[in-house]
Amino acid sequence: MTLAIFDLDNTLIGCDSDHLWGDWLVEKGIVDAQLYKETNDQFYVDYQHGRLDIMAYLRFSLNVLADNDMAQLHFWREQFLAEKLDSMWLPKAETLLQKHRDQGHTLMIITATNDFVTAPLAERLGVDHLIATVAECRRERYTGSVAGTPSYREGKVERLAEWLKANDETLEDSWFYSDSHNDLPLLRKVDNPVAVDPDSTLEREAREQGWPIISLR
Repeated sequence: MTLAIFDLDNTLIGCDSDHLWGDWLVEKGIVDAQLYKETNDQFYVDYQHGRLDIMAYLRFSLNVLADNDMAQLHFWREQFLAEKLDSMWLPKAETLLQKHRDQGHTLMIITATNDFVTAPLAERLGVDHLIATVAECRRERYTGSVAGTPSYREGKVERLAEWLKANDETLEDSWFYSDSHNDLPLLRKVDNPVAVDPDSTLEREAREQGWPIISLR
């Protein structure tokens, strides 16, 4: 098996889906507009600068899941996708995914964004394997906590290693595409790291290491 692994936000789609979901909740009046937006925006700035407290962010972002029942959440998610999907979509990303399919590669998305937001996006991209931060669920209700290790920074490496062991696979000949310097721990593990519309820190590292730099925009 040759794994072709992709980050999701700002790599395969043209936005950060977690942040956009938060903005949509504000737009619809589902959460307190000023306080939620200010907090959501600050966490996003922290992420961009590599200083995000992932557990603090997840306590914040998963709270809305815990505060509402599953039927309501799924209704909102379908509305969100119906209204925002077109703005996320990158035709060049679909072309890249198809290129790897045509080579017989196994496609995987690995993302720090929670599985509630990302599962339908992976499905619509036609990617069967998704490693996302798991929003804990008990008795058909989200708890607001995380199940296991968040797939963020070194957590992506850890979660992928667990998947490889469970599936008796390796990273031989593997690919990983990402836009963010937060993904350097995993980019350094694969045989074929690729920087996609990279932030300045990742672009500098990619140039130093001789990694390909591409755009899907």
